[in-house]
Amino acid sequence: MNINLPNFNVKNLVKEAGSTISRVVQLTEEKLGTTERTEYDLHFQNLAERADVTKTWTEKIVRDTESVLIPNPQNRVEDFIFEKIEKSKPKRLSNLEHLALDMIEAGGDFGQDLPYGQALIKVGQAEQKLGRCEHDFIATSGICFTQPLRKFLDGEMKTIGKERGILETKRLDLDACKNRVKKARSMLGQQSKDGISPEAVLEQAERDLRVAQAEFDRQAEITKLLLDGISTSQASHLRHLHAFIQTQVRYYKQCGDVMEQLQRELANLGGPTPYIPLDVNEASASKSNISSGAAARGPGNNHSANMAATGHKPNQPMHVSTDQMQRARVLCSYDAKDHTELNLSANEVIFVTECSPINEDYMYGKQGLLKGLVPRAFVEMLDEEHDVTL
Repeated sequence: MNINLPNFNVKNLVKEAGSTISRVVQLTEEKLGTTERTEYDLHFQNLAERADVTKTWTEKIVRDTESVLIPNPQNRVEDFIFEKIEKSKPKRLSNLEHLALDMIEAGGDFGQDLPYGQALIKVGQAEQKLGRCEHDFIATSGICFTQPLRKFLDGEMKTIGKERGILETKRLDLDACKNRVKKARSMLGQQSKDGISPEAVLEQAERDLRVAQAEFDRQAEITKLLLDGISTSQASHLRHLHAFIQTQVRYYKQCGDVMEQLQRELANLGGPTPYIPLDVNEASASKSNISSGAAARGPGNNHSANMAATGHKPNQPMHVSTDQMQRARVLCSYDAKDHTELNLSANEVIFVTECSPINEDYMYGKQGLLKGLVPRAFVEMLDEEHDVTL
């Protein structure tokens, strides 16, 4: 029976084993502080430190961006596996699309002729559009931002790490050769050992040192060139970041357009409680005016600043006494415009009092445990002359 054994170069194996043992000894002595080591120059150390910082933060940015785009960690792992085996990712519905389907189905069951059913269907259709916008945003963000950064980590940074590892090996070999030269010089003048004179040992050690120094210098230059290339990579990353921001702007603009269209459709439905569209630009301008007005006037005049910014409505009830309030009946239903107002139902009885300072359009109301602003035109006083103590 013939067995074909691989052709091992025993001489090379012995040489490699000897080099490995020499590196281990050198590293151990460095850890113990019993030998000197070759230090990298300051420029190289700065480049290496920048590379480490770049790698750490790029990994965090990629991980955090993927968490924002795909919050479900199980889906992220699944997508990663499909990407590695080079197969198309599974098509899954987002939470918005699940909500849209349920709203549309509920609207159909409640009745498409009823206001609530019609509104549910309209909202469900809008949520479907938002879901499609979200899918496009996730896909585009991956192409223009996360994938290039991950490619940088898997390609350039891994190459840099590999070359730095080789450089460290060359450094250990260089320092081991320096120690052998030092030892050989200390043996000069002594008797020959194993038939080899100390001069011959020194000559061989110096020859090995020259070779090790040349290999170390060559590897240091290769590694330094790769580390210098990180500046170019960061310039590329900046372009990818700009593309990601542009993708976000387009996504939120699309979402805003969908919601504006939905507001118009809901307002056109009419019904017993018609939808009142929210003017986002006006609300943003009001908040901006409130902030700038309060800053310009100082903390002592916040009430005047709020009323000037919004026209008549105070930003929030301040210094309103709740000890003495009056009963009032709601004339017709009212949907709160924001968190400072109360939702009102026709004919319900609530407690109200004047704001401080008095506001011509709003009163301060109490509805059970809820408190907030109430439009003056929507209520009529029941006991103008008799206060009710709460």
